[in-house]
Amino acid sequence: MNIDNALNEALGLKKIITHEIIDPKPLIPRPSDIYGEADADYKYSRENFYSLVERGQAAIDGILEVAKEGEHPRAYEVVGQLIKSVAEVTEKLADLHDKMKKLKEVPNNAPRNVTNALFVGSTKELQRLLKDEHNNSKTTKDEDDS
Repeated sequence: MNIDNALNEALGLKKIITHEIIDPKPLIPRPSDIYGEADADYKYSRENFYSLVERGQAAIDGILEVAKEGEHPRAYEVVGQLIKSVAEVTEKLADLHDKMKKLKEVPNNAPRNVTNALFVGSTKELQRLLKDEHNNSKTTKDEDDS
């Protein structure tokens, strides 16, 4: 008799474990071209921002004419708000450009100076590495002298 079965019998426990085989859900394929999507989104956002700026400019021109004719302070206030909105859209366009530039640039986070470097390997490998390095430095000195 197995020790687990003896303990279960002594404690009055019943084996209730049931085995079910569950089919895993299919994996959703992840797009491999992340930059392609980013480029498409960038182009779409950029076109929308340009469209908003152009429409804002047209609206500013129209409302400015109305404000000049009516000389009402509220009309000038609306013109000021619209100019502010167009300026914010152009600012967002510049931010979008900067974000895309940061996304595409390759980070250069490698350390410039390495201190306290640790060699992981056998003594034999270290001696061979040092010997190869010494031989390489000799050959470059000989080539420089000639």
